[in-house]
Amino acid sequence: MSNESDSKVMSKVFRLIKPGEITEVSIEREVKDKQVVIQPDVTSICHADLRYFTGQRRPEALAKKLPMALLHEGIGRVVESRSSKVEAGDRVVIVPNLPAYAREGIPKEECCSACRSGLSDNYCLNGGFLGSGIDGMAQNRLVMPEQNVIRIPSSIPDRIAVLAELCSVSYHALAIVKEQLAKGRAVVFGDGPVGYMTAAMVHHCFGLEQNRLTVFGAMEEKLANFDFANREMVQTFDFENAEKVDVAIECTGGKFSESAINQAIDMLAPGGHLILLGVTEDRVPINTRDILEKGITVHGSSRSTSYDFEQVIQAMESPAYQKTLDKIVPENFEYVSTADQLAKVMEAAAAHRSWEKTIIHFEW
Repeated sequence: MSNESDSKVMSKVFRLIKPGEITEVSIEREVKDKQVVIQPDVTSICHADLRYFTGQRRPEALAKKLPMALLHEGIGRVVESRSSKVEAGDRVVIVPNLPAYAREGIPKEECCSACRSGLSDNYCLNGGFLGSGIDGMAQNRLVMPEQNVIRIPSSIPDRIAVLAELCSVSYHALAIVKEQLAKGRAVVFGDGPVGYMTAAMVHHCFGLEQNRLTVFGAMEEKLANFDFANREMVQTFDFENAEKVDVAIECTGGKFSESAINQAIDMLAPGGHLILLGVTEDRVPINTRDILEKGITVHGSSRSTSYDFEQVIQAMESPAYQKTLDKIVPENFEYVSTADQLAKVMEAAAAHRSWEKTIIHFEW
């Protein structure tokens, strides 16, 4: 319910109306106490954005969620603050996961059974997520709860800070197996952006050197970038007879997730942990017999919390970590000021999926 202290802002929103079509609309946003108005400046395109744009989501999902502004990975500037946490002019990373208690301004224990039971915010039963049913960062005025904005230290450049969301998802998943990573061996399946940033986090944030970390990929030119880990081609590696590992992380998704998951199961030692980060629209057959026989624990994770972002931002102050992450950032950004320009950038990203991320700099 509104009160006298609430204010309003007009937002220019680039909304996906149907696959392949983005149009500009103006939407009035309400600003309440403990909320922050942000101008998104630098964003990156996720495969989830491309699945919406190209119509690869299930028809019922598209019908439910469109029209909607895309993009959930990004940073911006605070233009208005109703919070003591940040001030106008601050450069901030935007946390796209919106638990219902934060959106509605109610105590967490009054939110839902998941929140009451102490589960992290990304499992809120009534929560929302930018660019997935809620207008994302493709707008010039984004209103967020104060807990969803984190100030970026001056030591972290935009080109690194914009990667915080994807890194935070990796951090959230890896924190589950922190004890196993501290003393064991790990493998990462996937030589794309998710695999690269996950492997980089295993190395820089959880301390695994090359002798304890192996990355599996299908393209030698991509694998060459993983110079901090052992590298193996999935086409020629003998998974059944390989030395066993404690943690296996699947970052492939799509049609390759079936083989990656089953190869990971082959490599895991008894009592090992399998983390699934890749996303696929189809059901995947997996080797449950060995999961049972080995006592393997399977963890699924695709989102993160403000706490995970805070840990990532701290880690990103490391020059060595920045140098590793910089490999995935293109030299040139895509500059966007209209809905048509955004659609063209999305089309190009979908048609030519580069190993590097596609980074958008909005000129509002």
